[in-house]
Amino acid sequence: MLVVLDVVNVLALSYFAVLNLTYLGLTLASFPRTHRYIARLKSLHVNELLSAAGSLPISLLVPAFDEEATIVEATRSLLTLRYPEYEIIVVSDGSTDATIEVLAEAFDLRPAHRLPTSAIPTAGVRRVLRSRVHPHLWLIDKENGGKADALNAGLNHSRYPLFAALDADTLLEPDALIRIARPFLEDQRTVAAGAMIRIANGCRIRGGEVEEVALPHRLIPEIQIVEYLRAFFVGRTGWDAVGGTLIVSGAFGVFRRSIVAAAGGFSTDTVGEDMELIVRLHRYCRENNIPYRISFVPDPVAWTEAPETLRSLGRQRSRWQRGLAQALTRHLPMMGRRRYGTPGVLAFPYHFFLELFGPVIEALGYLSFGLSLALGVASPRFVIAFLFLSVFLGSALSVAAVALEEMSFRRYRKGRDLAVMLGLALVETLGYRHLNTYWRLKGMWAFLRGDNDWGTMDRRGFGEDDSAATSTAPAAGGASR
Repeated sequence: MLVVLDVVNVLALSYFAVLNLTYLGLTLASFPRTHRYIARLKSLHVNELLSAAGSLPISLLVPAFDEEATIVEATRSLLTLRYPEYEIIVVSDGSTDATIEVLAEAFDLRPAHRLPTSAIPTAGVRRVLRSRVHPHLWLIDKENGGKADALNAGLNHSRYPLFAALDADTLLEPDALIRIARPFLEDQRTVAAGAMIRIANGCRIRGGEVEEVALPHRLIPEIQIVEYLRAFFVGRTGWDAVGGTLIVSGAFGVFRRSIVAAAGGFSTDTVGEDMELIVRLHRYCRENNIPYRISFVPDPVAWTEAPETLRSLGRQRSRWQRGLAQALTRHLPMMGRRRYGTPGVLAFPYHFFLELFGPVIEALGYLSFGLSLALGVASPRFVIAFLFLSVFLGSALSVAAVALEEMSFRRYRKGRDLAVMLGLALVETLGYRHLNTYWRLKGMWAFLRGDNDWGTMDRRGFGEDDSAATSTAPAAGGASR
């Protein structure tokens, strides 16, 4: 018994050490990367970017399934974007609520003819509608096939060299397209670019735009804000700095249409189609000797609605873990092979051993730590090491993410908001992390059972304050990693 406890304790300590030291390295890489990006922004003018972006029209693909609570505000947000040429293609994936009706009424949609430009297999398209008020707004009404299938239907009907994949509960800032298009303008090898995702809960929203940024007055979305800062400012920026980006969030990402179509479009048999596509693009480009680059840009912001109940949040995190498992196991041949560069040698093993199997090791570590304390066999040195690696170092990294936000874009300007975020960063590893471990374990178990269901997500809708009504919708177009 004691031997087993010792082995598990050593394994857990090693896991927490490698995990947090990796994140420390990503943090150290993200600070200068963000600093250089901010310095470059000061020398750029939006009008110059607008002029340069004129040669790269973009199709915005918005899959929607029972999204009547948020779809009109999200579409209005897209109509306010500053970009020379773009089209919006909302894809109703067999919606059973009033998604089509509220869109048709708000934007005067009428039947129209539109020929597909590619032939990726999808569920049947029933009809195509076009706005008489905004001619660049289209709606595809199709049979239900899931979010990836809806994206493929939109991809089949898109006309422009770039396309953006968006969630239906996402609001883009007016200059978001200009800034995320920049990697494609600067480097023709760019095949995908991801953006910063922020949580809209608590913000004042009017006419599809975030007018005032503020924290929500609910603990669950508040703590997710700190989590998102760490994941994007530290995780995504750090991996981008070393060329190891494996995830472009499904909430907002831009892609080169020709490459994605050649690679087969979005996978329809996974709940993590966003990560699976990025991993597959790495593999496809390297196996076919195609020069490429996948970027993360911290400035173009997308605002998304975060879960506000533990039940909804748990379903989301469980689904993310299933998607991670599906993407990584499908592309295991990339593991550790120099042929796949940094993604294969560094990023893939990190996500496989530390992110995929992390919840199993964490759960065993917490159990073993508790038993060691109960049996009186835990030495003071072991207790200090465990708490330092599993609690204090993790909290310090969250504080660093909040500090990076304050030093760079500083979206949360109220002193109270900053104080709350710092406080949450200090305590996030107590309780909330353990809940995440439990949810991720459920996701692993669901993956082993072959469960591929998206589940549901509670929707409150985008209102001007926290009084918006609550609705429940299947999460086909819900918030993504």
